[in-house]
Amino acid sequence: MTAKPIQELMPTNDSTTAPTSNRRAIIRNILIAAVVIAALVWAFRTLPIAEGLRTATAWVDSLGVWAPIAFIGLYIFCVVFLLPGSILTAAAGTLFGVGLGTVYVSIASTLGAALAFLIGRHFVREKVEKKIAGNQSFAALDSAVAEEGWKIVGLTRLSPLFPFTLLNYAYGVTKVRLREYFLASWIGMLPGTLLYVYIGSLGKAAAEAGSKSPAQWVMYGVGLLATIAVTIYITKIAKGALGKRIPKS
Repeated sequence: MTAKPIQELMPTNDSTTAPTSNRRAIIRNILIAAVVIAALVWAFRTLPIAEGLRTATAWVDSLGVWAPIAFIGLYIFCVVFLLPGSILTAAAGTLFGVGLGTVYVSIASTLGAALAFLIGRHFVREKVEKKIAGNQSFAALDSAVAEEGWKIVGLTRLSPLFPFTLLNYAYGVTKVRLREYFLASWIGMLPGTLLYVYIGSLGKAAAEAGSKSPAQWVMYGVGLLATIAVTIYITKIAKGALGKRIPKS
């Protein structure tokens, strides 16, 4: 029986390195989330396009019972014309609260994505194909979609690395079927939708700060951190799954 090398007899530090790496990843993700929230606040206050959306949301708020329909229509318009939807998503939390805001954004974003998909497939297909021609990343995505269809659509919706509005048109020139695209997009966009709507609801809470107790603010903070943590976790899983399924360009 041969003696084992001394390196094999000594305990490795993998068990200590893994928790350390996880802690660093958690801290990094929280910092990223904080930067994203700060960027949204800055954009909402300073950019001209944000001013236009603020005016639009104020108009929606003035419509009473028709506000949800107007909001959904406005959101679909923004998706089709490649305008940023994150500000509107947060505005839904301010206008309607977390529950109804999430429902309305989910309906609007999915319908907008489906409409852009159909436009990309049937009306501006050549323009979209020219736009993405030679793009190695899209070629890899297209190859993965051809093999796994709705799974890739769902995973890209979960990952913030893929631009939402442009991807709607790009998927129109792939082989994925509308029904699969619709369902996968709807489910895949829910976690991100909930996060942005929750952030928007905090704006309304801040405006009503005088009527909130410390316990309520603690609940808001815990809810926000839990929502961020779940979204980051799901995003990490989606990123890992995409790395295995999409060929490297």
